[in-house]
This record gives sequence, structure tokens and C-alpha cells, in this order.
Amino acid sequence: MGKARRPVAAKAHGMGMKYAFAGDRNLAVQVLKFIISQGHQPSALLLADSTQASHAKELRGLVPHLPDEAIITGKDLSSPRALDFLRSLDLDYIFGVHFPHLVSAEVLAIPRHGFLNLHPAYLPYNRGWHTPSWAIIDGTPYGATLHVMSMALDAGDIIHQKTIEVRPDDTANTLYARALGAELEVFIEAWPILVTFCHTRKPQRLDAGTSHRKKDLPAIARIALDEPTTAGALIDRLRALTTNNIGEAAWFERDGRRYRVQVSIHAEPTDGATP
Repeated sequence: MGKARRPVAAKAHGMGMKYAFAGDRNLAVQVLKFIISQGHQPSALLLADSTQASHAKELRGLVPHLPDEAIITGKDLSSPRALDFLRSLDLDYIFGVHFPHLVSAEVLAIPRHGFLNLHPAYLPYNRGWHTPSWAIIDGTPYGATLHVMSMALDAGDIIHQKTIEVRPDDTANTLYARALGAELEVFIEAWPILVTFCHTRKPQRLDAGTSHRKKDLPAIARIALDEPTTAGALIDRLRALTTNNIGEAAWFERDGRRYRVQVSIHAEPTDGATP
């Protein structure tokens, strides 16, 4: 894909890794637990604002030694105080795991080896939002990727990635659940090259990939009852819009009332037994 891989120079032998951790959701808790289990405590913790955070308390509980000044919330991340503090840490990395805030160019420039982000997609496919839904609709490769963040959304160099099969019985919800497991696997698999600073960076072929905005999914949710389509296309659309949020489901209208549709697909046993 694209240009040749760019090697990253190793740090002098004996010097430890210094990092800040930015994240939310249960996956972020799992990744931070893993890093700490490897003997590496973060120098700073970047949390989501209270209105968007789901696992801030759990993440904070993993690093009770950190002083309050080392805990930075999303709204303050680009403040002069936060930028000066992060620059003073001489960071090798900032690891981002489902961190819900936009990150400024000033923050991206701070870590020596980059702000690395886990993304639930097989980049360059499905950059942006609702990645499992569009993998089903577009028929694109799917998986999980650890990449270097850039100002362009999900467009930075790839560190490590793996694919996930999109099965005929997958909905967006079941596919995303498997992607979360793959993201953790990708990070753990990449750990030996991250901690030794021996990773390579592979530029993305953005012209060969796909991207979608947050508003793209609601734009395809309405099912016109007289719309010509095929059974296969309709099934793919319904399962792609079956997430953990009924408000994202496909819908149709009848007699002025809107009805939401979610699907559940079950594969029959291959031995011919009754399911």
C-alpha cells in the first residue's frame, strides 16, 4: 500500500518509554491495564469531558499516583497550561483509545513517536464514522488498525492492523463487538515493537480507501416502501443499521407513523441438525 515503510529509530538502550494515555470506553480501560501490567505507568491521563465520558472513573482508578495536574479533560487539552505540561514530560507517545475529542495539531506534535490511535476499521477503508455499518453496506474489508493520528481524519500512517471476516449473519452491532476484541489484539501484538521503538510506519493509500461522515448513516435509514431493490441489498441495509441504538435503525412510515426495524440473523448448524 503506497510508499515504502518508514522505519522509526530506536531509543538509546536502557531508557524507558514515556507516554500519556487518552481514552474512554471499556476498551480504553483494557488497553491501559495491559500497558501498566507491562511495567509502564503513564505520565499523564487525558479523559473525556463529563458529558461524553463513560469510563473516566475506571481509568482514573488505574493511576492513583498521578497528581491532579496530570489529569487533563478534553475541553482543556489545547489550553496553554495543558500544552506546556505535556511538552515538559518529554513524551515518546500519546496512546489514544476511543478518545471522543478532536485533537489539535499542537497536541499531535508533542510526542516524539506520535499520537497513536486505535480505530475499529481496516484502514484505509471505513475512515470516519459507523465503520461496521459501512463495511456491510459497501462490502469493504473490515478489521482494526493502530495508526498515527494526523489532522486529516483517520488518515495517518499505519503501525499494525488485522482483518475481521464480515459474516452473512453479522449486524453492525455484532461486527463492532468483534472489532473491539480485534483492537485489543492489534495493540497487544504491536506492543513489542512499540516499547522498543522499532516499529515502522506505512502510509495509507487514501485514494483506494473509503470514508464516511456521521450524518451519512441517517441519510440511508429511511426505507421507502415502494422503492425498487433486491432482497440481498435490503437485508444488508437492515443489518448494517442494526446497532445498539434503536435511533440508528432503518425506518419506514405508514399512516403518518414511523416504524423502526432491527434484524437478528442466525446461521443454521452445518450438520443439518435443527437449530
